[in-house]
Amino acid sequence: MTDTALELAADVRAGRRSAREVVDEHLAAIDARDAELHAFNHVMVDGARAAADAVDVSVAQGDDPGALAGVPIALKDNLCTRAVPTTCSSRILDGWRPPYTATVVDRIAAAGGIPIGKTNLDEFAMGSSTENSAFGPTRNPHDPTRVPGGSSGGSAAAVAAGFAPLALGSDTGGSVRQPAALCGVVGVKPTYGAVSRYGLIAFASSLDQIGPIATTVTDAALLLEIVAGHDPLDSTAIAEPAPRLRDVLDEGVAGLRIGIVEELTDAEGIRPEVVAAVEDAARALEKGGATVDRVAVPSATYGLSAYYLIAPAEASSNLARYDGVRYGLRVEGDDAAAMNAKTRDAGFGAEVKRRIMLGTYALSAGYYDAYYGQAQRVRTLIIRDFNRAYDTFDALVSPTSPTTAFELGAKTTDPLAMYLSDVCTIPSNLAGHAAMSVPYGAGADGLPIGVQVLAPALGEPVMFRVAKVIEDASP
Repeated sequence: MTDTALELAADVRAGRRSAREVVDEHLAAIDARDAELHAFNHVMVDGARAAADAVDVSVAQGDDPGALAGVPIALKDNLCTRAVPTTCSSRILDGWRPPYTATVVDRIAAAGGIPIGKTNLDEFAMGSSTENSAFGPTRNPHDPTRVPGGSSGGSAAAVAAGFAPLALGSDTGGSVRQPAALCGVVGVKPTYGAVSRYGLIAFASSLDQIGPIATTVTDAALLLEIVAGHDPLDSTAIAEPAPRLRDVLDEGVAGLRIGIVEELTDAEGIRPEVVAAVEDAARALEKGGATVDRVAVPSATYGLSAYYLIAPAEASSNLARYDGVRYGLRVEGDDAAAMNAKTRDAGFGAEVKRRIMLGTYALSAGYYDAYYGQAQRVRTLIIRDFNRAYDTFDALVSPTSPTTAFELGAKTTDPLAMYLSDVCTIPSNLAGHAAMSVPYGAGADGLPIGVQVLAPALGEPVMFRVAKVIEDASP
């Protein structure tokens, strides 16, 4: 299945192909290979076919089902889907079926898109390899001995394997962009608040953002246009309409000023072949008429430290609701406190427990100012340094991930080594700015490399123009 989402939707809308035929082809692809890769926690076979039949009826009646007509879309399993299991890849939510649907999923359905399944992730989106799932790891379609990245590894693997042309993930510290880079697909973290978080199960509420994963920059633009825009159900949603992105994709980069972020390109652990890909992409932008220079964002070097205080602190608060009382797993105890403790011990995995404890410590009396308060001050410095960079530059570039996909099990015993996988992506989440990963060739191991494009808040139109030029130049 090499058709883009845009091509599939055009064929279905014109009656050249049926939505049912498109969905069945993708279900067959899942059936053939997902036992090996484990991209999905749950495949929505009956629901996908019923939705496809409804699209075909709409086309037969002469109606336009929408811009995503008949396009299968994989959903990260932390997006609520009414009456469909939604687990966050955690035992504590095993079997839970939400009573409501996330806004982004409703918007996909309204545009004729077909949710085809719920994808595997690091438990509660905490991880960089999709090895922290309670239901087992996802494997990289390019080399099943390697990780797909995380936490949206299932979504990235599903698109890379041809199980769906589009997917949604969530990005808290790079969880859409890093797996997109490792799987050789496009991944977008929109501006914080540009896409509704209603129905996204929270990890760190000031950082979480839902974003598209696609095989092409144009397909990613299409999906973002559909899911973005104000939502009264999300108090943090920006009161702006969805950006018009496909209209500007072919405008090129002539006259734009692009900065290569020194701190994210020269950081320890970034492989020379990844740096070379960024520099090659920068030369392609120069050929396209952009002015390229290096830029310093000094406080970005503290991004990782600040993130691993802020995110766990918010997680310890958000995950307090899983107490064995209201929904999900319940392990009986002699009293409420014992029941609560036993449920959380049995229901949460090691990484989730580690982050809850880190966050609870950072928020505790006597340590709040020294840890959480200090991390928030660093966050303010990062925002200021990026804003200063954007006074001079229209967009920035850097590596997405320091390396290509690493082997399964290589970093599971060393949390710090795993955390360093997100060193290039975290600063954008702390700043609330837009960023995306574009595939750019392969490393010596034959595995994909991603180049990251960064833009200021609501800078998606320029970001996508830059990404399209990089995509067109990709070796």
